[in-house]
Amino acid sequence: MPAGLPGSTLVQNLANPSLGNFVIFDLLSGPKGSPKDRDVDVPYNGLPAGSGFAASGNASTGALSTGIGFGSPPIIGLTAPASILAAGFNDDYVPGVTKPDGTAATTSILMYIGGGRSTNAADAPSSPYTAGFGIGGAGQGGSRDAGAGPAYTGFTMKTVTAAGAVATGAVVETGFSNRSGSALVTGQSVFGSNGTASAAVAP
Repeated sequence: MPAGLPGSTLVQNLANPSLGNFVIFDLLSGPKGSPKDRDVDVPYNGLPAGSGFAASGNASTGALSTGIGFGSPPIIGLTAPASILAAGFNDDYVPGVTKPDGTAATTSILMYIGGGRSTNAADAPSSPYTAGFGIGGAGQGGSRDAGAGPAYTGFTMKTVTAAGAVATGAVVETGFSNRSGSALVTGQSVFGSNGTASAAVAP
């Protein structure tokens, strides 16, 4: 089921919510119509009308495969970059995508054991996703769904640091907004919400 946001009504959650506390979710299940969203109201995976999974009229938090400790909040600091490292994170970290060495994973191996996907060959080898994976977030004014539907994409997060006073909902670093619900001061860091939609999911 697509992610439901605390503070958004059922009607809003079934549409495209943005109100209430910031919620994080798996990009493959949190956005409406995403590959692992089983509360679809459209034919599933290209199946003809009337087949596939029927919508229940509910919404949940979506599936979260990893991501304990991530969110917006926490507010980290003062003072970056030492405070980011002290909190156990790295600057410019993209949850579900960035490896411990600071480089980006090219497949979904950080999100799922074996990459979360197998082929239908006889030995069913692992065939991880190559795009559209990671941890997304919505709430505090940030929308859950993006991109072209009915298989919507979402919005990733990244560790960003305030260079000055940053109001809630305002840009912390280019392209990433403060969805923590609290204003930031110079040197504080937060997992900023990406203003650019994630890529479409691809095997």
